[in-house]
Amino acid sequence: RVRQHQVTLLPIDSEHNAVFQCFADGKGVRRILLTASGGPFRTWPVEHLAAVTPDQACAHPNWVMGRKISVDSATMMNKGLEVIEAHWLFDLPASRIDVLIHPQSIIHSMVEYVDGSVLAQLGNPDMRTPIAHALAFPERMESGVSSLDLAHGPDLQFEEPDLRRFPCLALAFDALQAGGAAATVLNAANEIAVQAFLEGNLPFLRIAAVVEDTLGELQPAAPDHLDGVLAIDQLAREVALRHLARHGSGMQ
Repeated sequence: RVRQHQVTLLPIDSEHNAVFQCFADGKGVRRILLTASGGPFRTWPVEHLAAVTPDQACAHPNWVMGRKISVDSATMMNKGLEVIEAHWLFDLPASRIDVLIHPQSIIHSMVEYVDGSVLAQLGNPDMRTPIAHALAFPERMESGVSSLDLAHGPDLQFEEPDLRRFPCLALAFDALQAGGAAATVLNAANEIAVQAFLEGNLPFLRIAAVVEDTLGELQPAAPDHLDGVLAIDQLAREVALRHLARHGSGMQ
């Protein structure tokens, strides 16, 4: 619809809004770098993750969010879904979309150009900034967000994500590469698994296992209409529930 009517699609999620502000006309872009906080378990020993509780998973260090998206942040599935969204929003293949952990959540994403330039959008972690940007575009408006104090603020750190610690992020890249309706299956299975975790019926570390098994069982072609998307979503949920019964059987 955007192409058909030659209109501008304004992303509001903080990462995609940041990319949009740095993307210019899209010429000469080498890659997008989506930043991620790493969630509450970035520095935890992996062996401690087996006992993670829903309340711990929902205690995000930088953002105040709903419980489901907080769990997605803890597994980094949210970043995987953002990679898939960035692919469609900015028409770039998965090979040109990278994820970089940035615990301070000050740089909301970056765009690297072929000449070596890297443009970044910075700001305090407050959703009023991207919302105000979209509401006023192409102008600017006051958002109520406090100014960023770079002189006295935290040092800015970056690290590559450990895909062994965050297997959900790897699954999202796999789904994007697989094409078809794999991303629909990924999202549906994740919603089933996260809900089960929040209800105490699935260990934290088995969220990824339910998603992986569902992706392994279903490889539907890409649908060409909304009803097809909804049908695949429903089928993926049913398959995920079946795998959930097996992975959740060891709960105390």
